[in-house]
Amino acid sequence: MRRLGRFLIRRRWFVLAGALVFLVVAGALGGSVEKRLSAGGFNEGSAESSRGAALLEERFHTGTPNVLLLVETEEGDVDAPAVAEVGRRLTDELAAEPAIAEAYSYWSLGGAAPLRGSDGRSALVLGRIPGNEDQVREGIEGMAERYEGEDGPVTVGVGGAAEVFRAISEQAKSDLQKAEALSLPATLVLLLLVFGGVVAAGLPLVVAALAVVGTLLVLRLFTAVTDVSIFALNLTTAMGLGLAIDYSLFIVSRYREELRAGKDVEAALVRTMQTAGRTIAFSALTVAVSLASLLVFPMAYLRSFAYAGTGVVALAGIGAVIVLPALLAVLGRRIDRFALRHRPPTPVGQGVWHRVAVAVMRRPLPVIVVVVALLLVLGGPFLRIELGLPDDRVLTEDAPVRRVNDELRRLFPNNEAGALSVVAEGDVDIDARAEDITDYATRLSEVDGVARVDAVTGFFADGALQAPAIELSERYGNDESTWLSVVPSVEPLSAEGEALVADLRAVPAPFDVLVAGDSADLVDAKETLFARLPIALGIIAVLTFVLLFLMVGSLLVPAKALILNLLSLSATFGAMVWVFQDGHLSGVLDFTPTGVIDVFTPILMFCVAFGLSMDYEVFLLSRIKEEYDVERDNEHAVAVGLERTGRIVTAAALLLALVFIAFATSEVSVVKLIGLGLALAVLVDAFVIRATLVPALMRLAGRANWWAPPRLRRLHLRWGIYEDEPLSVLDLPGAERARHLGGSPGPNDPEEAEWPAGRT
Repeated sequence: MRRLGRFLIRRRWFVLAGALVFLVVAGALGGSVEKRLSAGGFNEGSAESSRGAALLEERFHTGTPNVLLLVETEEGDVDAPAVAEVGRRLTDELAAEPAIAEAYSYWSLGGAAPLRGSDGRSALVLGRIPGNEDQVREGIEGMAERYEGEDGPVTVGVGGAAEVFRAISEQAKSDLQKAEALSLPATLVLLLLVFGGVVAAGLPLVVAALAVVGTLLVLRLFTAVTDVSIFALNLTTAMGLGLAIDYSLFIVSRYREELRAGKDVEAALVRTMQTAGRTIAFSALTVAVSLASLLVFPMAYLRSFAYAGTGVVALAGIGAVIVLPALLAVLGRRIDRFALRHRPPTPVGQGVWHRVAVAVMRRPLPVIVVVVALLLVLGGPFLRIELGLPDDRVLTEDAPVRRVNDELRRLFPNNEAGALSVVAEGDVDIDARAEDITDYATRLSEVDGVARVDAVTGFFADGALQAPAIELSERYGNDESTWLSVVPSVEPLSAEGEALVADLRAVPAPFDVLVAGDSADLVDAKETLFARLPIALGIIAVLTFVLLFLMVGSLLVPAKALILNLLSLSATFGAMVWVFQDGHLSGVLDFTPTGVIDVFTPILMFCVAFGLSMDYEVFLLSRIKEEYDVERDNEHAVAVGLERTGRIVTAAALLLALVFIAFATSEVSVVKLIGLGLALAVLVDAFVIRATLVPALMRLAGRANWWAPPRLRRLHLRWGIYEDEPLSVLDLPGAERARHLGGSPGPNDPEEAEWPAGRT
């Protein structure tokens, strides 16, 4: 870092010119990335439900209806001639839409009872747009405007999965723009207060621009080879601004500290790079590792956050340790120009955070007991988390598609649009196997939670044939094979829906079958995520532990960091379950609790929040280790380390939380959950974990904080991150090596095990 600092001073204009060129190129190439991003990516192609849906489309050119027109009348009932005429016309118009592959309705099927509402004044027109999520979203575009509203004696509403997904995507896009408009002015004001001057406050915006615009280019490159979710843009903006503030604040604060210590500009910048620059490099690596673990999941939705997250972290880190020092080299002492205040620095040992650390370390055990108990109580609700998939209820009650789907739940107890498809995997001669198909359909109809089974041989319910085959039944078979439609009487995206899938798959079939549909998607998604989750957690734990060991050279400190992060996140997740699953504060926050949490959200939140928490851990530990290597006094190092970083971590946490809270204003409850959850995670980590548990535990551990077995200590001396030390030093005897490195063997350490673990 010393050599890098001197290089940046000599080549500062070259570096800044290169950054400007990169920003222009990234903006030109990455600015149009939104048009190439996918609205889907939630399913895994090899799952049974995905294969079943693909086979249904390939062999039978059909699938679960994803477009729905709710036709309601106040004049008589749906069988009135005028209403029936409009219903048949709407069916024909929907069938004529270019994106619609098939359409049918209560009227076109001759008065099919399941498509008639319980009030007798409502009925359904069903349609299907084939293709992947992006094709469906493109196909549904504009349909709501064409069909919604009054049409003669009826009122028409547009619902179904396609319109729900379109509405969620559009609302999320609108909410992103609103969040940016809300957070930017408030962030600018806080930047002025935190950095104390106009020039200094502008520096994080430069780093943020490089990180965000550069990540758009990264995502644009990924779209050339794979699907990238449009929701990754939200993470790009939030983390780009947040990490730019974090890293810039750390660099600028250290640079000012070195200037106040009497160093000239060059010496201050070099020392800043040796300390804060090195810390940021470690921090960026730990955050990137946490986000990169999302790559183990096969869903494009989660992998997209890995692409965006690692890209924005890497670029924020590069901007902070390359571009920002070059700017500081140009500014020199003008960093404090247009300062809002000229407050003398607080002498060491007299700051607020120093007093907090001393007070905590005076009674570490009571502090640990009280804080851990509080965090465990907050985390308690997480033990009863229920995971599901989002539906229209993630939107507010006044959203048009939400109103339509609320009516569907009220008037149509059988979930026609949530029907499961049982698809024969191989060839089936429906004439020769008609008896087998009838027997299988009969047994499926006996399963709890099944309202009706439609097959090529008829319609079944409660273990009996309810109606013989009609013209509609021909859609359930062809010359190649057959499939059956299972209409549930339970909510598809619920625990009952999951149980129904398991029961259907357990029914012995006369031929190999695949079960597809919304409930099956949920079951398969959970199975895939839970199978890969231990791998992701293992990657995060092992690589984070190794990185922290390379930084501090001890075993206890990395282990403590991992445990505290888990404790902090469990409290955050417990609070989120209490609010969003149980529905507490739903009126204040304006969302509809459904009793479940989106299955993807906890995994995404964990990886992001864990990385950000470790970010602050690295900031604090690096300064504590720096002080310990100089003074060899554990309590003094902890107190001074917290004093030097407390204000930085607090300010960074408040600014980052502000960005996330702006996203919590979203009208999509999943985005609201992520925004509030990450804001709470950042604040708990900064104000509770770093201010209380870290100093308390480090006080109890004493010198054991810095202990490592002799072999690992020698490994750290060889492979740990130091400043410009020659490898030949490692061949010296223990005491001489320690003196050469600027330290001394610990009083209780054997000479060859020697020097304390690591140095700055």
